[in-house]
Amino acid sequence: MDSVRSPEWPVAPLGGPAGNSAAARYGTSPTTGPALGRTGQPLPAPPPPYQPLAGSGSTPAPAIRPPAAPPIPVKILIAGGFGVGKTTTVGAISEIAPLTTEAEMTSAGIGVDDPGVRSHKTTTTVAMDFGCVTIDRSLKLYLFGTPGQTRFGFMWDDLARGALGALVVVDSARLDDCFPAIDFFERAGLPFVVGVNAFDGRLALELGEIRWALAIGEHVPLVQFDARDRLSVRDALLVVLDRALERATRDRRA
Repeated sequence: MDSVRSPEWPVAPLGGPAGNSAAARYGTSPTTGPALGRTGQPLPAPPPPYQPLAGSGSTPAPAIRPPAAPPIPVKILIAGGFGVGKTTTVGAISEIAPLTTEAEMTSAGIGVDDPGVRSHKTTTTVAMDFGCVTIDRSLKLYLFGTPGQTRFGFMWDDLARGALGALVVVDSARLDDCFPAIDFFERAGLPFVVGVNAFDGRLALELGEIRWALAIGEHVPLVQFDARDRLSVRDALLVVLDRALERATRDRRA
């Protein structure tokens, strides 16, 4: 039996399937030599597969702190007679430029508006004074200064609405000017503190004599302060806050 011989297959021309092999393109065997990148450098090792942290689930989100609560607003009145230092008191303690409604005093006010012989006052409040001061992160005082003239007394009811307490500023040499203010707060049932403004650093009368002349009870605090000094005004306002807190606590227990 004759043997069968395989035909002689011609060599594939360059550019055919053989020319498209790795050996023909790069001159290396596909099973030998390092893998090269686009720039001819060896390719970096691939990163390891992702694995979650052992013993823990999903990573917890960072805790978000709630925003700090704004300070509680507290309304305080600064009252008293004409020319006793109410505007000066508000301006000395306010952390903002105080809002004032000052008007020049004219000859038409002679015999009506009497600031006193020791005062060099040339202006007068015709509506109100306004300022504010932050006591701490939880408390902020809003100060409303009342006009001292009797003809502006109709504004006091509106200014006192929502107030928690009052500081009645007194000139020890002109005690009669503060009687209307004390009567107003006693009728309104609003806690108040009598602050005697020490003009020139001294008083015309002792505090005990002033208490007797004003006919105020022992439950009403009577303090001496300087309306021009910030720390002195602060101490007087803190007494007002203590008085208002005591009143609020007593009402809550009742």
